Amino acid sequence: MSADTTTPGPTAYSASETVRRILTSTGDTWAVVGLSSNRSRAAYGVAAVLQRFGKRIVPVHPKAETVHGEQGYASLADIPFPVDVVDVFVNSELAGAVADEAVAIGAKAVWFQLDVVDDDAFARTREAGLDMVMDRCPAIEIPHLG
Repeated sequence: MSADTTTPGPTAYSASETVRRILTSTGDTWAVVGLSSNRSRAAYGVAAVLQRFGKRIVPVHPKAETVHGEQGYASLADIPFPVDVVDVFVNSELAGAVADEAVAIGAKAVWFQLDVVDDDAFARTREAGLDMVMDRCPAIEIPHLG
């Protein structure tokens, strides 16, 4: 019996080497889609951790709020400088469109947060040449890099 390789599974979309590569060598400018000034949201805390580990965070939210001292933008297309990683804090139904926008702006990687999974978006993003991780959290992973 051979393994099914037609659709990615949890191992493929959260491969440790891809997680490490995105966190250590893909670049330090992270657009955090869904980040607002709401301190009770997970994106707020994760963005703070990314900053502590030397990442520049760029809030992306319809309100375009300044968060953690960084100017916000209403969309990825509004960001006037290159973005290395797009960190996605929207639900799975909306995440695929964000991944497509990440490809369109020339990002190097896409990171779907915990419980955000879209196999079709994963396939499209990888086919476009970007690294991608789904259903993981960089704030959990980055301290384990050693």
